[in-house]
Amino acid sequence: MSASNETITIRQGCRYAWREWNIFWKLSPKFFYATFASAALTALSPYATVWLSAQLVGELSGGRDPHRLMVWVLWTLGTTAVLTLLRAAAFHWKEAETDDLWRRQTRTYMDKQMSLDYVDEDSQRVYDMYSQIQQDARLSGAGGTICILLVEKIATALFQILGGVVLCWGLFTAVVPDGRLAFLGHPLFLAAFWAVMGCTACLSPVFAGQAAKYMPLLQESGKLGNRMFHVQLTLPEEPKNAPDLRMYDQYQNVVSGYMVGLWDAFARLRRGAMGIFRSASSAVSALLMGLVYLFVCLKACGGAFGLDAVTQYLGAAANLFQGVVTLVKMLAEMEINGVYMKNIFDYLDLPNNMYQGSLTTEKRSDRQYTVEFRDVSFRYPGSAQYALRHLNMKFKVGGRLAVVGMNGSGKTTFIKLLCRLYDPTEGVILLNGIDIRKYRYDEYMDIFSVVFQDFRLLALPLGQNVAACTGYDAARVTDCLQKAGFGERLAAMPQGLDTALYQELDENGVTVSGGEAQKIAIARALYKDAPFIILDEPTAALDPVAEAEIYAKFNEIAGDKTAIYISHRLSSCKFCDEIAVFDHGEVIQQGTHERLLADTAGKYYELWNAQAQYYTEEPA
Repeated sequence: MSASNETITIRQGCRYAWREWNIFWKLSPKFFYATFASAALTALSPYATVWLSAQLVGELSGGRDPHRLMVWVLWTLGTTAVLTLLRAAAFHWKEAETDDLWRRQTRTYMDKQMSLDYVDEDSQRVYDMYSQIQQDARLSGAGGTICILLVEKIATALFQILGGVVLCWGLFTAVVPDGRLAFLGHPLFLAAFWAVMGCTACLSPVFAGQAAKYMPLLQESGKLGNRMFHVQLTLPEEPKNAPDLRMYDQYQNVVSGYMVGLWDAFARLRRGAMGIFRSASSAVSALLMGLVYLFVCLKACGGAFGLDAVTQYLGAAANLFQGVVTLVKMLAEMEINGVYMKNIFDYLDLPNNMYQGSLTTEKRSDRQYTVEFRDVSFRYPGSAQYALRHLNMKFKVGGRLAVVGMNGSGKTTFIKLLCRLYDPTEGVILLNGIDIRKYRYDEYMDIFSVVFQDFRLLALPLGQNVAACTGYDAARVTDCLQKAGFGERLAAMPQGLDTALYQELDENGVTVSGGEAQKIAIARALYKDAPFIILDEPTAALDPVAEAEIYAKFNEIAGDKTAIYISHRLSSCKFCDEIAVFDHGEVIQQGTHERLLADTAGKYYELWNAQAQYYTEEPA
């Protein structure tokens, strides 16, 4: 979703910002307290300095009493010191609360990802939505970052205006005794002056807003550049990338070449209309300050007030109108940022369409669960082709089922439906005779332990990887690792279960081999102790002998659990009670290894002999 294709009004931008601030408030009210305190001290401190400076100037230009001068000097130094300390304390408080808010905000995205229907999380459309949000944030802070900054800027501007009005009140009410300049106090002149100042104050942010409207173009142009920049940072850090990078000099010849061209495009955009509008905004701001200075000096020349008031009004008026300019700019910035906030809320508002049942999954000590696929068909969202067609299958409790077939035959889709990552397009899946959609989703998931083909281990201690939590039963974890064949490796680890895997977070972490990682993943499935255990080609990277050993070992430790094995190597599944052969989304054969192999015209026989030939052929 490209931001450049969206049009957002100021009203919509403000509404999106308000909604985001409501989220911030729920996440961290203290962020607002800290930000307002910091903004107040930042905005009002200069006014204190201006007022005190005016008193010093007044004394120097008037009575010149050394004692009074000393008092004003001490007041100035003391007030400045106290305000500086308070500003520093408020600033650090604000920064700490902002960091905490960001952590909570990140958790919001994580919670949304985990609550999404898997069908949405797995879709390219949703992935692109989330990727765009992250892209915008990394390139220019668009979205949530700007909303955080807006809170501080708006609060600061409001306090600037408040302080400026208080200190500048006398500037507009003071009478000019000089007849030649008496018009300066006339209501019509003051009205005209305010009109000019208002227009000028608005022009600066208008020009700035026009410059900001080019940001979506910059975002769009920078999409590839931002990703390439990320690649530049991460490529050299991965040891597995080193051979190709060095052998073909890819870093210099390919990656850097992309970046040079992209940064040139950015520079051209900034030097064009975007740069002109930014310059115009700065020029108008300078003109605004010039008009303020001229008005103050003319009234002083007319005898309306003395040198001390001139000092006060010049400083206060500059801050006052700067606050007005900032406030108007923020409205324009909310309009521009509204494009990116819309992307965020489009993502956060994604519905959970999968029906969340209310029935409790029965916790059976006898593990007597039966699962039946009844005329199940399925096609992926956006696809006209069925991945599964008219699947009918019933699992035997405590049995061993092997699912085999060519790549793309529907094996993994079958597992995704069984675990309810997707719902069937047609037909029904039953657990103990009840449609699985009627069960609570989280409780239904609890009866499955799955080792996926592309499983992930985390750069965390071994025990936490197995238990999938920070608090765990160490004895159970050790027992599961031993059952999975990891006992000898565990004994050699320097810190036992507390040994970190990999070195991303711990320089003393250990790297495990592919086979060792498989065993840890199996131990994790055992630790969950679910009545259904599924191995979805987790050993695809291993040789056939190693795979057969893992499956044979796992068959021993599965006990009374119902086990489902998916493998592209048929020899690894000979021990199963039943084998289902998938082909083009259908189960075309089902039976024991011996019975299926006896059918010489069947697909299983064809696959078996093709693989057997590969391992038995004599070398040339």
